[in-house]
Amino acid sequence: MLDKLDIARALREMAMLLQIKGENPYRARAYETGAEALEELSDDLGELIQHERLTELRGIGAALAGQIAELYKTGRSEQLEKLRAELPPGVLELSQVPGMSLKRIQALHDALGVGSVEELKRACLTGKVRAVKGFGAKTEASLLEGIYRYETRDERILLVDALELAEPLLAHVRGCEATEQADLAGAIRRWEETVADVDVVAATDDAAQVVDWFARFPRVAEVEARDDARCTVRFSGGLRGELLCVPPRYYAAARHHRTGAPAYLAALGALARELGLTLDERGLLRGNKRLSAETEEDLYRHLGLPYIAPELREGAEDIVAAAARDGRDDALIEEGDIQGMVHCHTVYSDGKNTVEEMALEAEAMGMKYLTITDHSPAAHYAGGVGLDRLKQQWDEIARVQERVRVKLLRGTESDILESGKLDYPDAILEQFDVIIASIHSRMKMDADQMTRRLVSAMKQPVFKIWGHALGRLIQRREPFACHVEEVLDAVAGSRAAVEVNGDPYRLDMEPRWIKEARKRGIRFVISTDAHSTNALHNLRFGVGTARRGGLRRGEVLNALGPAAFKKAVRPAA
Repeated sequence: MLDKLDIARALREMAMLLQIKGENPYRARAYETGAEALEELSDDLGELIQHERLTELRGIGAALAGQIAELYKTGRSEQLEKLRAELPPGVLELSQVPGMSLKRIQALHDALGVGSVEELKRACLTGKVRAVKGFGAKTEASLLEGIYRYETRDERILLVDALELAEPLLAHVRGCEATEQADLAGAIRRWEETVADVDVVAATDDAAQVVDWFARFPRVAEVEARDDARCTVRFSGGLRGELLCVPPRYYAAARHHRTGAPAYLAALGALARELGLTLDERGLLRGNKRLSAETEEDLYRHLGLPYIAPELREGAEDIVAAAARDGRDDALIEEGDIQGMVHCHTVYSDGKNTVEEMALEAEAMGMKYLTITDHSPAAHYAGGVGLDRLKQQWDEIARVQERVRVKLLRGTESDILESGKLDYPDAILEQFDVIIASIHSRMKMDADQMTRRLVSAMKQPVFKIWGHALGRLIQRREPFACHVEEVLDAVAGSRAAVEVNGDPYRLDMEPRWIKEARKRGIRFVISTDAHSTNALHNLRFGVGTARRGGLRRGEVLNALGPAAFKKAVRPAA
């Protein structure tokens, strides 16, 4: 018999194999949901199976319940074995190498017997891959680069995936009767794109009880270390979790210390020493006397600094920037400041929901406007909207507008063509309310070519928003090459703004480039790049990234009301 974590691993393998095969994504997601339900299970799995109560668990239907029962009773799954047999050996490992599609994996297995990353590397280094039909020397070199990236990857996971574990974990810790207060810290609180561990800080007068409670979180696979105030665990899936318990009077200082990046804490510690103070995880000391700090603001006040938001606690430069504010009230953008959803797709291109469904969800979220920005014709792979369907879409937007309160703006995500021109004729572009201008093709141009392409696009006379600026997919595709500062100069001197893309797989542009854009007085929008109603709720990722770049409310166009926003982004001069 298998235990719940072994079964969860088998379900996740089935989900991954289905994804690799290109099966219905909802089917693959069903297995992921089943795995999550088992990992969170506190009841006895055997009893649930015996009494046929598995379907009472979230997301587990009759068919999935049958597969879980089969795994529990026999240690095997006919469905999993079938999927393994249908796919080449080593497909799970090989699919993690950038550039390795199922088609390529199958071709290299058939021709060379490749069944692992090591075998692929050996075949590339000996020049065998280039001899396989459909590959060649250029592809071989590209695969070697992908192998290098695979081999040098760290154990970090996407922020969105870490939060799927961290938020239930935090609720679990807060559910302990000995916990007075608990919050997340570390990289998650700084809204970093990827996360290596989940940090939790708890205020309590009974640390041992909270530590024991933490260790019993259902998704804990192993307790690596623990004492009366700390606990380090490994969760199923490999992510590490750490708990620090402190008396309530030290809570703010401890959470502050567990939030800042090492370089930031080192610089702050150096500043403290210049003031005759010592900084540690319980706050500040002057000699042997502990300074009172009920809040993080108190800590900064002792150091002669304004409050520094968690998202800006990365390095010494953040402390210098805070000191330069000289007490000015210069608050970062907040999620509640956003009045409209920008960059949203519907079934007219590659979205999952209709115009009306997207509008109703935005309205339910309290938004005042929504931009419908489906792909332009050049994005044929994404069902780009040709001129023949554009009027049909605009008519539907008009009909839906009569049934909803949220203001609907008709727009496009217009491809930036190789020449730098925007997709659609100029006469059509001028009739949109908003234009997102993005690159989706020819991403391997050299830096000079790409820069010329983007500068040309930014200088087009219509107002446009530079969408997911550098085309990155976190941990899957590096940003394309270009001279970013030269493009930002062009944006600053033209009718354009820059998008902070809230898709958690993109989070583009990066905070360092947001900071460079701000120096040039460039304006921004914070988007979700939503392809479904659920994805509208990714707004928080966009806001988190914007805050890491130091964005203020007055720099964000969709913090404006509907009329002001429409006027600010209107394509026609």
